[in-house]
Amino acid sequence: MKILKSRKALSPVVASIILIAVTVAVSIAVAAWMGALTIGFMGSSERLKLGTPYGWNSTAVKVLATNEGGSTVKITAVRVQGYGVDVFKDIPDIEIPPKETREVIVNISGSGTFTTGYEYTIVLVTANNNEFRTSGTRP
Repeated sequence: MKILKSRKALSPVVASIILIAVTVAVSIAVAAWMGALTIGFMGSSERLKLGTPYGWNSTAVKVLATNEGGSTVKITAVRVQGYGVDVFKDIPDIEIPPKETREVIVNISGSGTFTTGYEYTIVLVTANNNEFRTSGTRP
């Protein structure tokens, strides 16, 4: 068999360098794609800051809710727990756009009353089933 001397092939060193360069380029592309995917998921998380309850009466209390996240938060239910009260109620949806504050009136009429001097925990539940809580004592 005759060996062809006129044909040239890549040396093993050059082939190894090309293989490593392609591998690095693909890994950088995959890392960038995964990073963008992760940031997309993190950016849509709900972040709601609740103030101390105020404006108490025997069946209602007010809470200021500030959306500190990057997407609109929709409050769909409230839960109230405390002395003589353990209530979970669906409420008309309250939408809070990013960086805005809304007053939420928590009404427990028909389910109990707030008693002076006792502490109550108020939980706002979002459409994504995230819970945000605050507590206060009825004066």
